[in-house]
Amino acid sequence: MNESFAIAQRLESALLGVIRGQSSAIRRILSCLCSGGHVLLEDVPGTGKTTLAKALAAAIHGSTFKRVQFTPDLLPSDILGTSIFDPATTSFRFQPGPIFTDILLADEINRASPRVQSALLESMAERQVTIDGTVRELNEIFFVIATQNPVEFRGTYPLPEAQMDRFALQCGLGYVTEDEEVGILADQLFDHPVSHMQPVVTREEMLQLMQSAKQVRFSPELQHYAVQIVAATRQRKELQLAASPRASLALMKTAQALCLWEGREFVIPETIQSLAADVIAHRLVLSPDARYAGQSARGIITEILEQIPVPV
Repeated sequence: MNESFAIAQRLESALLGVIRGQSSAIRRILSCLCSGGHVLLEDVPGTGKTTLAKALAAAIHGSTFKRVQFTPDLLPSDILGTSIFDPATTSFRFQPGPIFTDILLADEINRASPRVQSALLESMAERQVTIDGTVRELNEIFFVIATQNPVEFRGTYPLPEAQMDRFALQCGLGYVTEDEEVGILADQLFDHPVSHMQPVVTREEMLQLMQSAKQVRFSPELQHYAVQIVAATRQRKELQLAASPRASLALMKTAQALCLWEGREFVIPETIQSLAADVIAHRLVLSPDARYAGQSARGIITEILEQIPVPV
């Protein structure tokens, strides 16, 4: 565990050297990666979402990075790939799409049609894609970072509930402090710090982190606690759609992974509480009455955490 903690710290430090003032968000996103999940970043433009994705890929030796700018005219084949006829061999040759990578940035994912958004469903759930009847495996380190702008709705398509449920985590970066923003200006006075980033972990070390996360102890008492939090959403009249067992699994796995950065070999209730809103809220659908009353999914999760007894 000490070795995994050292690897985790190296990775976090490398990203903090490029992304200022986002320690909590970086740690959550890295936990999501090590848990085998995917993350949806919902934030206003210019807060560093794309930079974070590029920096993460640059920090892992030998990793690949692809960015797809989602637009209304995008087709599923633009993401997955397509078969091209080769006159030399008089046969079709598969041309892989950008999904065959380690870090995939799905930029402004809500600008593409639901048909294109659904092209990611199989890959995010099973790390494989089925094209022309052939199942093709994706990379061992396959991590989707999707972004969307929460304040711009013209020309966008809301993500279907099934797509939202595939994201283990939804969070934002937010604005930094004045001093941190001055630091950003200083860092980019001549060029961008990402261009000077050197790998700090190998692919083997990343796979080791992912395995170490599974070894973090998640006691039966905390398993019940996590399930009670998720199950409580199914009793709320304000919700048209509650959280499924997939939310319980994501809460457990991300909590285990987060412990690697906290230097602990076991999960504590505070870890679950800190992740609950990011893991569960985006899976919920409020009723019209609840929306008109100004309620929010995150607010409901906060209420649930206050009501459920914490294991001792």
